[in-house]
Formats: sequence, C-alpha cells, structure tokens
Amino acid sequence: AEKAMMSGDDDGMKYAEALGDWGDLGGYDLETQWAAAAQRSVKTPITDFATRLVGQLSGGERKRLVLDVLLNSGADVLFLDEPDNYLDIPTRGWLEEQINQCKSTILMVSHDRTLLERCATKIIAVEGSGAWVHGGSYLTWPEARQKRQELLGDDLKRWNDEERRLFHHMKMMKQRAAQNFKNATKANGAESRWEKFVKAGPPPPPAPDQQIHVRFTGADSARRVVKFENVAVDELFSPFSDEIHFGERVGLIGPNGTGKTHLLNALHGTHNGLVGNITFGPRTSVGMFNQINDRPEYRGRTCVDIVRDKLIDEQKSMGALARYGLRNNAKQEFQTLSGGQKARLEILGLELAGHNVLLLDEPTDNLDIESSEALENALEGFEGTVLAVSHDRTFLARFNRFIMITDDGDVYEIPDYELALAGLSAPDQLPSLRLAKKLNA
Repeated sequence: AEKAMMSGDDDGMKYAEALGDWGDLGGYDLETQWAAAAQRSVKTPITDFATRLVGQLSGGERKRLVLDVLLNSGADVLFLDEPDNYLDIPTRGWLEEQINQCKSTILMVSHDRTLLERCATKIIAVEGSGAWVHGGSYLTWPEARQKRQELLGDDLKRWNDEERRLFHHMKMMKQRAAQNFKNATKANGAESRWEKFVKAGPPPPPAPDQQIHVRFTGADSARRVVKFENVAVDELFSPFSDEIHFGERVGLIGPNGTGKTHLLNALHGTHNGLVGNITFGPRTSVGMFNQINDRPEYRGRTCVDIVRDKLIDEQKSMGALARYGLRNNAKQEFQTLSGGQKARLEILGLELAGHNVLLLDEPTDNLDIESSEALENALEGFEGTVLAVSHDRTFLARFNRFIMITDDGDVYEIPDYELALAGLSAPDQLPSLRLAKKLNA
C-alpha cells in the first residue's frame, strides 16, 4: 500500500486502511516488543537493528532475541525446545532469570541439569513405554526416580508371585477334579480366576536404565603436557602464556565468539591462524572431540565398519557399540545418525585410540543426561589430561582449573569453579577477583 501511494497509483486510502489493519492486528504492540527485546538482547537501538539482516546477527544474538520476545510476549503457554542450546554461561543465567519471571506456563525440553534444577517446578520423564510426572525440580528427580523404580519392581514381583500362586492352585484343583468330579466346579473357578488375572496383565515394569559405559584409560606422560608461549589465534585475544600439567582438568570458558574453539583447533593442529608457540611434552598422544560431528570421511560407512578400523574383530566392535547404546545402530550409516548418536560414536573413537590428552569442544551439547554423566564419570578415572570448552555448568563443576577469555581479549587463569562463574557473570571485576591471574603478556 505504501509503494502504491509513493508511485501515485493510490491516493493514500489503501495505505491508511493498511495502517488501521496493522494496528488492529497488534502490529504496533509487536513493534514495541521487538524494539525493547532488541535493545536488551542485541544492545542496539531499533533504528540500527531494523536495517540489519538476521544473518548478520551471531547465533547467540538471534537465539537470545527470539527467547526475549517469546518470554515477554504474555502468551498463556510457551513450548521451548532446548532453549539453552548454543547459549554461553552468562546467557544461560539470563535465560533462567527470564523463565523464573515469566508468567506463562512453560513446557520445556532440556538436558541442561543446572537449568532444570533452578527453573523446573515439575518434571515429565518420558522413558520406557510411557511417561510419569515428578512434582519437583530436577534436584530431587534422581532420588524420586530411584524410589519409583523400586516400587515398580516390587509391584511386578508381587504380580509374578500372585500369578504363580493362582497357576499352581489351578493345577492342583484340576488334579483333584481328575480324581473326583465333585471338584470340577472349583477347578473351573480356579482356572477362570487365573485367566482373568493374566488377561488383566502385569503392572508396568521399571524403565530400563540406559547402559552407557565409557572407559577412558589414558597413559602417563611428562609432567608438563602443554606449554603456551605468547599464543594468540586470529587476533581474537591478546597473546598469553601458560602451562598445563599432567592430570589437570582445565575448563576453557568465556562468552561465545572469544576464540575458545579456535584455540582448541590450534592445539590440535587444524587451525592456521596461530601466533606464538604451542609445545607438547614427551609421550603425549592428543585426541580431539569436535562439537560439529561432520566427519566427511565417515559418510556412507556404518557404525560397526568405523569401529572395526580400531578393533578389527566384529564381535568386539559390536560389544564396544553396545557399551555406548549403539548396538541397534551398528548397520546404520554415519550421516543418518542423530546428533547424540554421532557424539557417542565420536567419544567411543577417542576411547579406542587410547590418547592421554583429550581436547573436548562442547562434548555434552548433543548428549542426553545419562550419556553426559557416563562421560563425566569416565573422565574422573581417566589417567591423562583434559582441556575442554563447555557451557555445561554441571560438567564444568568437576574441573579443577579454568582459563577464561573475555570479550576484550584478556585471558585469565581461575583456580576455582565458583570463582570462574563469578568471573563470567562480572568480567569487569576480574582484575580484583581473588586468585584470578591474568595470563596476557
């Protein structure tokens, strides 16, 4: 209508009518909502934001903007599918605040255990052949599930005991009826009771636990595993120097876009923008888990074929796949696997390679909770060194040291998980943060 008016094809009546319709449909309210969300999330005035292409926003900016609009929309019900995916830790904290302040009823799918602990007031667990509801947060869910599993097991045992009792009673009455026809009526009644009981069926069994068993072994290496000397990558952060020693669990943290993944790739020798020197100590074998499980070399190959590269024997390969919950996917081609299945196959490959230095880039991003816990438990007993990029706070809580890269390109060493979270929440306070040590030259 505006174009028609500007070209002289309309006297402005259609444009005025369109403006009225836009207002009636809530268009002006929507503009106000998006303008406010843009200023909060993208931190730019609407005059600048309105002329920017969506593709010019970072993935984190796009996701935060849409979440902001949704959570402040006043909708009665919101469906959020993995709202935490690809968000850095500060933004996840913001998301938790927004969810807790939101008046809408929210049905949310998430594998972020910290988010579920802090925000969920009820858990719907879909497992086995059905679903059940826990009327509390994820903090109390594991204990509630364990009790439910025990009760279901007890109910099933009682049903089996009663079925056997009714069956034996029926057999006994039939034997008596064969000896004395006067017992025939009682025998028929016993048979009818047993048949009705069996027809009604047993109670639901306990849900099968997902059996994921990760077995990192590792091996000894020199005390100094990695030495960084005035290292920078693509000018994303200022050059820094540090050392990582054998057995350390080092979390590489910071907002999205600060160069953490680039640094891991430089360590792995797959990134060319390195400045400075990275030196590995003797007897180190380095393996890397990549958050983008593309693997073009695996396309067209089945899972068992990929694992057989390492194990040769098919029976052993099938056993290894079974430990990762992939037995039923053994003959499935790599490109048809889900993100979680690809991630588990990638971790299995690291295990079979026997590396003693693991570089992990967002290893829990596509894993369900059980698989994440299996990975965490395996890393606890791993005889080697781990450097991981992650925004999974439950995963990072087990690490003993952190290297944080800020938006300004400063690099800090922080020797404590809670202090690391404090530094992420208030990076401007890092210079005065207790025990935080600046690593930049």
